[in-house]
Amino acid sequence: MPLQPSETAFVPFVSVQQMMDLVNHLGVERVLADLAAAIEADFRRWDAFDKVPRLASHSEVGVIELMPTSDGEMYGFKYVNGHPKNTGQGLQTVSAFGLLADVDTGYPRLLSEMTLLTALRTAATSAMAARHLAPAGATTMAMIGNGAQSEFQCLAFKAICGVDTVRLYDIDPAATGKCARNLAGHGLTVVPCSSGEESMEGAGIITTCTADKQYATILTDNMVGAGVHINAIGGDCPGKTELAREILLRSEIFVEYPPQTRIEGEIQQLDETHPVTELWQVIAGQRPGRRDARQITLFDSVGFAVEDFSALRYILGAIQGTGFYTNLDMLADPDDPRDLFGMLARAAG
Repeated sequence: MPLQPSETAFVPFVSVQQMMDLVNHLGVERVLADLAAAIEADFRRWDAFDKVPRLASHSEVGVIELMPTSDGEMYGFKYVNGHPKNTGQGLQTVSAFGLLADVDTGYPRLLSEMTLLTALRTAATSAMAARHLAPAGATTMAMIGNGAQSEFQCLAFKAICGVDTVRLYDIDPAATGKCARNLAGHGLTVVPCSSGEESMEGAGIITTCTADKQYATILTDNMVGAGVHINAIGGDCPGKTELAREILLRSEIFVEYPPQTRIEGEIQQLDETHPVTELWQVIAGQRPGRRDARQITLFDSVGFAVEDFSALRYILGAIQGTGFYTNLDMLADPDDPRDLFGMLARAAG
């Protein structure tokens, strides 16, 4: 629907505090479930979106990225960084913000923090994928890597997939302790573990979410048995992986957008001709997900712009009629659209 003049003077901005207030007001598990539904709905209309690999500026210490897309009516982008070294300086590994704009006018409709929102949408996407790919009846998940994303992942799998037990492991015991404390009172059985192997005992779902920017082997081939679902979300840029190549060769691999995942995901270890299935095809019923109980399914997730678009559009709807945003005066709006200088001159006095 075209914007009316009365709607163009201000742009709603959702700050970090307002995002926290909104999520706490609605409930984190409800927000995760709502985000999963919004993302899945957009995956069902995948062909409506412009799709390009994210634009990345790499350095020796991290990456800064822009992630744009449009469905022809709304345009969205996210700015996001990934700097693993930041935690040693008391800073976040990831910070982000995003914008939605009206395609018809080009005017912004929403500006929002996306550090918290990215953690929420990443977890929602993980659990949405697992709902289609994980073994039936899986109620235990190994959570390997207990940093900033881990609690969101655990709660998303509880809310969306029915997971009731999470087995935690991190090379830093303090991270595991932090995660266990934060999950207390959320209705999960939480089991801190002393090794990756221990964390995977009885787990039908394995989530890996580590931060180091390196070719790492968080899961070795002998650690992964038949019938599990692997949710690999830590490998998300060139030169950064978590899984042994042999695991990939034994798995049915599902991805968001192959041109991006082949650059950034676990499948950067494989030949470009190695077959993968796009997740949207499973959601739309065009390709099968899990086919049998012994199959290893792997969601090689690097995050894609459509998911951010879905999250921003969800937030735009969720803030309506609330106080969880601030109107920003960020659009020049002269009485005569041709008289921008006159507006400036009148402001002087």
